[in-house]
Amino acid sequence: MGDTDEEKTWVLQSRNGDPAAFESLIRAHQCMIHSLTFRMTGSMADAEDLAQEAFIRAYRQLDSYQGTAKFSSWLYRIAVNACLNWRQREMRRDQIYTQWAESNAVSQSEPGPDAPGWEVPAALMKLPAKQRAAIVLTVYDGHNHAEAAKILGCSETTVSWRVFAARRKLKRLLSAKGGSNE
Repeated sequence: MGDTDEEKTWVLQSRNGDPAAFESLIRAHQCMIHSLTFRMTGSMADAEDLAQEAFIRAYRQLDSYQGTAKFSSWLYRIAVNACLNWRQREMRRDQIYTQWAESNAVSQSEPGPDAPGWEVPAALMKLPAKQRAAIVLTVYDGHNHAEAAKILGCSETTVSWRVFAARRKLKRLLSAKGGSNE
């Protein structure tokens, strides 16, 4: 499914400075982008921030949208990149916190992803970001490998490999969590 005539009009009007047209684009894709960012972060607050960041980036980069791909695919790619960048920042932040905690002998006793009902989202968050993105796009959001490849800026083969590797890791993580041995 390509862009609708209405979407094309909104893009053109947005490029010409019409904020209402861009607001229409946001409304049309808000749920999709928020769902993606939530699945990539596992946090409602982070998902909201990243969805907003993705739309701001899209607005600033609207002139770079060439219309060769669907607008939604272009927007997805911006959102995925925002999530991947967020993950890198989080990993650096976690590293610094861990180093600080170890040097100050701080123990972590907060309930979190080990609580009941969090097995799958917690396992998903343990995947490398690019594998998580491939799983979110193909399994949760229903994109085929070709669409996911366009969104992620890689080949279909790479998407297939990432999905395969991610499923294998998820199976291992979830079976270890359940106490069964493979």
